[in-house]
Amino acid sequence: MCTGVRFSDNEGNMYFGRNLDWTEGYGQKVVLTPRGYKYQSAFLGEMESKNGAIIGMAIVVENTPLYFDCANESGLAIAGLNFPGYAHYEKDAVEGKTNVAAYEFPLWVVMNFSTVDEVEEALKNTAIVAKPINEQFPVSELHFIIGDKDRSIVVEYTEKGMEIFKNDVDILTNQPGYAWHQENLRNYMNLEPKRPAEVKWGKQKLVPFGSGSMMRGIPGDYYSPSRFVRVAYLNTHYPVKDNEDENVIRLFHTLTGVAMIDGAAAMNSGKFEKTIYTGGYSTASKTYYYNTYDNPAIMHVSMDDYDLDKSELTEI
Repeated sequence: MCTGVRFSDNEGNMYFGRNLDWTEGYGQKVVLTPRGYKYQSAFLGEMESKNGAIIGMAIVVENTPLYFDCANESGLAIAGLNFPGYAHYEKDAVEGKTNVAAYEFPLWVVMNFSTVDEVEEALKNTAIVAKPINEQFPVSELHFIIGDKDRSIVVEYTEKGMEIFKNDVDILTNQPGYAWHQENLRNYMNLEPKRPAEVKWGKQKLVPFGSGSMMRGIPGDYYSPSRFVRVAYLNTHYPVKDNEDENVIRLFHTLTGVAMIDGAAAMNSGKFEKTIYTGGYSTASKTYYYNTYDNPAIMHVSMDDYDLDKSELTEI
């Protein structure tokens, strides 16, 4: 399972991040895709980025970065989150549409577009196809949060086809679909960060034990609908910060609020889910930040420290 978050600071710089929750890692690394990298798409022929270099967390298969999350120099970011039982891609390419293999969808987005508006327009005539990169890596059932400095959308490809949702809380978790989660937030309209005034029941004066009394009822478990409510509350109520350090701290604290701890939630296999890594991108400094379950110290990789004009991928 996973959680994604987007927000902007007072100067319009976007911070975009996610938790990847699973029982074990995939051998993922921070991968830099430079401006000169050429990619052979499954259906679209050779492509190269129209929006500068790309950075994010990925595994590299057949010289192709399979990004879990990534962002480009233009300030557009995307993350794919688990969506089993709901994602339903096309079996074959659809005539008359731009066909994108499921495994290359994040890379295709950041290679070709610089804003959410551009993505949203292009997706009106796009089909996601259930084509794996090879037999070793089956198609992952995902939905996607895509963000820029102004806003984010959620993209779901289901039995209804391509669905695009305006994402006013700028977050995403897992199944069920985004429309259900959005409606479910109405059950938690009573939540507030403020401290209530004292009241009297008869002659008895009542005051809260401390802060947080107006948050009673917010779900604290790791279930996807619960994480959606909790991270929506945290992301929309966090005070806007001014500088890079404060905003990176905001990003990681928000995602820590829904991070999964070993031993708490078992999968069908009997293994426990945990937050394998938390990663995030700052458009202000073109820097990717991340930590792992075993090392909570926040590490960073800046695009400016690398040759962005070469043609080979850089695995960090």
